[in-house]
Amino acid sequence: MNLLVDFGNTRVKAAIFNEGRLMAKNVFDHAQDLLTWLNKYNGIQKCLIGSVTKGHESILAALQSRFSTQLFRADTPIPLKNLYHSALTLGSDRLAAALGAYALCPNKNVLSIDAGTCIKYNFVNQNNEYLGGAISPGIQMRLKAMHEQTSALPLVAMDEQYTKLIGRSTQESLLSGALTAAVCELEGMITHYLQHYPDLTVYITGGDAAYLCKQVKNRFFAEPNLIMIGLNSILDFNDK
Repeated sequence: MNLLVDFGNTRVKAAIFNEGRLMAKNVFDHAQDLLTWLNKYNGIQKCLIGSVTKGHESILAALQSRFSTQLFRADTPIPLKNLYHSALTLGSDRLAAALGAYALCPNKNVLSIDAGTCIKYNFVNQNNEYLGGAISPGIQMRLKAMHEQTSALPLVAMDEQYTKLIGRSTQESLLSGALTAAVCELEGMITHYLQHYPDLTVYITGGDAAYLCKQVKNRFFAEPNLIMIGLNSILDFNDK
């Protein structure tokens, strides 16, 4: 069995795969909670860690003592040709999402959208080449930035029930600005890609994906486990 661990900007996510099938998954606020969770599972042999922070350093030795453990880095072999110009600065989560989309839809033009702390767009063409994409502020980041970069605007919490276009108060206006803009951005980005690649397949994942998927009109596939699927494909590829 394979253990995949994704250290994001806000949370730690883990999944266990067996012969390509997802067997279990969980999300943790603290890395140490992952080690406790793993005590319930036997048979794990290999582990791959993807990390965009240094959070993995606190438990790396513990994982290495239990499993054959690798850290996904820029020089880790992958089943795609990476044409990104600054590959050393490419976040593991971006490449893992792209690889997850590729694993689900090989030999096709495929766009993965990871709606988390940032909204990340990653494109793989029909020649199985990773070209890159775009990064923009996520919903929480937009709300936080408007509060921190002004003297009077309050910090407003994300409200997944909010759907109004016209805000009738400052709180509603901030929500409309952040949420409507994020939806319009996704719609626009997908439309732009479709103009260049009419046969495009789109996958959306990430913490804010559930909200955005309800609003976006363009055709797409929601895949909450996209990054884990990508990490598992990397681990299997290196094992072969």
